[in-house]
Amino acid sequence: MELKTLTFIVVGATFALYIAIAIYSRARSTGDFYVAGKGVHPVANGMATAADWMSAASFISMAGLIAFLGYGGSVFLMGWTGGYVLLAMLLAPYLRKFGKFTVPEFVGDRYASQTARIVAVICLIVASVTYVIGQMRGIGVAFSRFMEVDFATGLFTGMGIVFIYAVLGGMKGITYTQIAQYCVLIFAYTIPAIFISLNLTGNPIPQLALGSTMADGSGVYLLDKLDQIVTELGFREYTTASNGNMLNMFLYTFSLMIGTAGLPHVIIRFFTVPKVKDARFSAGWALVFIAILYTTAPAVGAMARLNLINTVQTGPVGSAEGNIELADVPAWMGRWAETGLLAWEDKNGDGRIQFYNEAGLGDKAAEYGWTGNEMTKVDRDIMVLANPEIANLPNWVIALVAAGGIAAALSTAAGLLLAIASAISHDLLKGVFKPDIDEKSELLASRIAMAVAIVAAGYLGLNPPGFAAQVVALAFGLAASSIFPVLMMGIFDKRANAQGAVAGMLAGLGVTLLYIFWFKGWFFLPGTNMAPNNADHWILGISPEAFGAVGAAVNFIVAAVVSRATAPPPEHIQHLVEDIRVPRGAGSAPTLQSH
Repeated sequence: MELKTLTFIVVGATFALYIAIAIYSRARSTGDFYVAGKGVHPVANGMATAADWMSAASFISMAGLIAFLGYGGSVFLMGWTGGYVLLAMLLAPYLRKFGKFTVPEFVGDRYASQTARIVAVICLIVASVTYVIGQMRGIGVAFSRFMEVDFATGLFTGMGIVFIYAVLGGMKGITYTQIAQYCVLIFAYTIPAIFISLNLTGNPIPQLALGSTMADGSGVYLLDKLDQIVTELGFREYTTASNGNMLNMFLYTFSLMIGTAGLPHVIIRFFTVPKVKDARFSAGWALVFIAILYTTAPAVGAMARLNLINTVQTGPVGSAEGNIELADVPAWMGRWAETGLLAWEDKNGDGRIQFYNEAGLGDKAAEYGWTGNEMTKVDRDIMVLANPEIANLPNWVIALVAAGGIAAALSTAAGLLLAIASAISHDLLKGVFKPDIDEKSELLASRIAMAVAIVAAGYLGLNPPGFAAQVVALAFGLAASSIFPVLMMGIFDKRANAQGAVAGMLAGLGVTLLYIFWFKGWFFLPGTNMAPNNADHWILGISPEAFGAVGAAVNFIVAAVVSRATAPPPEHIQHLVEDIRVPRGAGSAPTLQSH
């Protein structure tokens, strides 16, 4: 069966499953819509949380980053998984014991301040919107490539599916849909990895294959082979550290960790379990389910890099600059060239692609009779999706990868959109502007807010801002520098007050945005001669992507100083903070109210 037909069947079957689950799990109350009635089993919640977290960035981009960064890509593995350790130990059980629906509601009640609640809503919306743009783009790219439709059609189809199961089912429908999506995406990720592991090393377990010898009988280890090939081509050794300094690598990892622990669509999942201890178990199970993909990603990245180099260096090619000669290139390269994510040019007319790093080869580059790398574009995001095609795997495996990539993007998009809708309907409408609204009207408002959020996200996905490539750094930096500190101090510092919380959030957010916008070249002060993306001007060598950790430190310091320079919180709020942390009653989760 041809690839397009098979892809339609596989992806269509998964869509039918998602919609059926949404209809069966339809939300009938605000409790169902916001927190799935607080009745989700911790194992199921862990699986849903894993799907919620493993977005298009995890499924599509992470292995591609590792493929080209090598050892330096470990910051994403350590940062994104380490954040769940912080969640399990420092946030999840206490937030669940507090018994509210959303992060801004916790902030507003803990600090007894509508201003703090509104500022938290702003932080949540900005972080979630910047993140969801990437998911919508991922949906459009996956559809346009594998189903051979234009980008807009793919995006609108994805929006329609999200609209049906998110608006209809709310958190209850999203939770059980995400469980199905996790099963789809994890099979889609691991099955091709098993095939490729067997082909290259004879070992079916990708995690072990990464440290195994090649199947060609040479006795050379896979990573040694990859190091040898890339260094001969003038690239840096795959298994050595990246060019960044140790301080930057540490802050980058830490920023990703606390950014993970501060992302609202992740935190909201821990409000859905029956008991406080279940929140901690949910985080533990989420780590288990995430680890299946995250421990596979290094193997996928290394094997994809090896297969790419071998394919490019040996295949006879024509020019893909302007006119793609499909008959002269490997089939997978021709297909991906049509997406604009892969391009090459036969500069010396020898019928081969020269894939070398000219800077790394120095004078030796002249021996190849070309000027510059003839692979003019290799988008890192294609590595996971193209890997089965590069390895000549069966069409059903390629179709499964397409379904997995779409499932990853849909699952995270739904969680983000629910967080945005909850902030608008529950925290702003009910919490600030219309506190006497009845449950039926609030549920209707929630669904309207969700629909509007989906339309807005679709528009931004179709017309991304100029800094779309940096939205992940912005989202994590924002969450790390604004949301995480205010939650930590709200739980562990009973002296923290509303003035400190507001000042801290605004200071952390402001400093981080300034640094990111400045050093990404989106603006800079006249007369500074500060070129965009010029690492020489970074403060202490700290990259914009790593600055969220510094912004968080600013938030903590400002909040602590302002809190102690102003009146302490009311006595009942201080007692409330103590009650959140007391183990007594951990087997149940009564809603703690401020008096």
